[in-house]
Amino acid sequence: MRSPLQTRAIRLPLFPLALAFALGLAPCAPAHAAEPAGHAAEEDANGSNEATELESVVVTGQRYLPDYSARHTRSATKTDTPLLDVPQAVTVVTDKLIADQAMTSMAEAFRYMPGIGVAQGEGNRDTAVLRGISSTGDFFVDGIRDDVQYYRDVYNLERVEALKGPNAMIFGRGGSGGVINRVTRQADGMDHRSGSLQLGSDQRRRGTLDYGAGIGDDAGFRINAVYENSNSFRDKFELERYGANPTFGIDFGADTHLHLSYEHFHDGRTADRGVPSFQGRPVDTDPSTFFGNPDLSRTKATVDAFDATLEHTFSDDLSLRNHLRWADYDKMYQNVFPGAVDSTGTMVTLSAYNNATARRNLFNQTDLVWKAATGGIQHTVLAGAELGLQVTDNFRMTGYFAPGTNVVPLSSPTVDVPVEFRQSATDADNHGVARVAALYLQDQIELSPHWLAILGVRRDDFRVDLHNNRNSQDFRSDDDPWSPRAGLIYKPVDDISLYASYSKAFQPRAGDQLASLNASNASLEPESFLNREIGAKWDIRPDLQASAAMYRLDRGNVAIVDPDDATRMILVDGQVAKGAELGIAGHITPAWQVMGGYAYQTGEITATQSATAVKGNRLAQLPRHTVSLWNRYDFSQKFGAGLGIVHRGAIFANVDNQVTLPAFTRVDAALYWTLDPSMQVQLNIENLGNKRYFASANSNNNISPGAPRSAWLSVNFHY
Repeated sequence: MRSPLQTRAIRLPLFPLALAFALGLAPCAPAHAAEPAGHAAEEDANGSNEATELESVVVTGQRYLPDYSARHTRSATKTDTPLLDVPQAVTVVTDKLIADQAMTSMAEAFRYMPGIGVAQGEGNRDTAVLRGISSTGDFFVDGIRDDVQYYRDVYNLERVEALKGPNAMIFGRGGSGGVINRVTRQADGMDHRSGSLQLGSDQRRRGTLDYGAGIGDDAGFRINAVYENSNSFRDKFELERYGANPTFGIDFGADTHLHLSYEHFHDGRTADRGVPSFQGRPVDTDPSTFFGNPDLSRTKATVDAFDATLEHTFSDDLSLRNHLRWADYDKMYQNVFPGAVDSTGTMVTLSAYNNATARRNLFNQTDLVWKAATGGIQHTVLAGAELGLQVTDNFRMTGYFAPGTNVVPLSSPTVDVPVEFRQSATDADNHGVARVAALYLQDQIELSPHWLAILGVRRDDFRVDLHNNRNSQDFRSDDDPWSPRAGLIYKPVDDISLYASYSKAFQPRAGDQLASLNASNASLEPESFLNREIGAKWDIRPDLQASAAMYRLDRGNVAIVDPDDATRMILVDGQVAKGAELGIAGHITPAWQVMGGYAYQTGEITATQSATAVKGNRLAQLPRHTVSLWNRYDFSQKFGAGLGIVHRGAIFANVDNQVTLPAFTRVDAALYWTLDPSMQVQLNIENLGNKRYFASANSNNNISPGAPRSAWLSVNFHY
């Protein structure tokens, strides 16, 4: 089952040839060659020489260098579509960039995605900030929902995709500011023999493995695995995670393909909620200082997931794809963390709670793709259906301290005081069942060689039933929204596109974690998110892409207490975000490759929603300016270096705009040595200048310091 698109890397000294091709120069004949290219001197029977034209031969070569650029995506349209023809801002972080930067987390992948931020997530989960919307539920794997709150790894990924703006037409509920989709490695019948060992600062110890092989001519097996046991610059922090992801693929003839995948993944770590604030700024303390009780602050998540994808091609114009995913999540976190600092700036109050979530997901997506022509107009029609079932159990307890033991000196906030955990009057103990049945239809239209369009709509029947185990109350919401999408693309030349798009998404009252239903909001319409966007994309060369986009995202149907009647809720237009972004990825020269971009964003509350969310306040954790740019330059076949810059403007920790995290600029670097074709050693240095900064926040008193200068040595092997 070897893909015709996959070829083995040829490790030859091709630098001069690659440079010539990149600069658009024809290879020159050697100095000793007298004949023109494409001809040979031949002696005829009479002994005379005459030029004879031979059949032309095309020779292509490629240096063994990382590839930071991507040209196609399936996730944005559910069809294999060039990024140039997607009327939406999309950023892709490839596995090559992940390897070059020794990334281990989603937060690290977000660094080089223009307009994508990261919130603290209370030290127990990935939290992306997409166009001013913080989300823990808009995560997908191979296009299927992966919405439990936990920390994901990158050990088994081909790429991480950020699809920006509302995406309900493709992904369903949520997707309000965008979605993050992980594309995993699959068995492809090819040989894979690679792995890495990593050691470094704060006792980082990590190993990965990627092994694959063909089974006969029609099947293949592949397994990716990871184990990590590390500490951190933060006092008392510990991390252990491990995962294994075997996959199997088989071809049933030329037209039918089956892919099976199973993943077992576990992440356990100290739940670290950072430092509090004082007088509008994070407190001035050593970045390593832990606030609370680290022994009682733990989080763990275990994920077991099975995927089966069946693809069948009826003809060149008609194909069917069915993707089934079952996943079981077991998540728990417990934390003792800082609250407010007193008026003297000498004492801090601690709080505590724990929370357990068990969720079982079952999703099935069926997509039929038909290519047709009506007159001179080409169509790629997608008709699909999604069925989903999510069963969730939540249980929360509050932590109670002995009198006086939860107020501690700011100078020594790491404590080991006992805490009793039990349910308060409002702690959750509920059982929820969410069901979705959706139909969607999309047409990608080629009106002419210069004009393309995308029109699509999705209709969801989304129901949530929530049972309160404590008082036997039942709540239900039943939503059936339409989610439209429209985009128009103009291509003045083949490698440039200009686009305008419109899309809409919804968020049910149960929230992105399906646990927010109550008596006052169960009957309300879901929140709405409306995105309008214009942009441009340019394939400068096959291996270098650039993009630009401008957007406006309006959030509506925000529920607030009626100012005239405290017993009822009303819906208002809640916030607006606007922005512009630039992105670049690929080879500047054969030896120099870049990835990064710039984003300008602004957003504000448009209607007073509470005492803290006041009309005119800026959105939390939305910097006006962000810049990131990673460079890798290879001086020879054996030696290379990387240099990156990350800048984030000042942000508010909370929508009340009372606490500011200052702007910062950080520099990272790397060195690469190729010892032989099968082994490379690399040294990554983060925060080269040892800059003190604050990386993220969850609230005014949960602010994460950035890491000081750190270094990791990796040994990467492949054979």
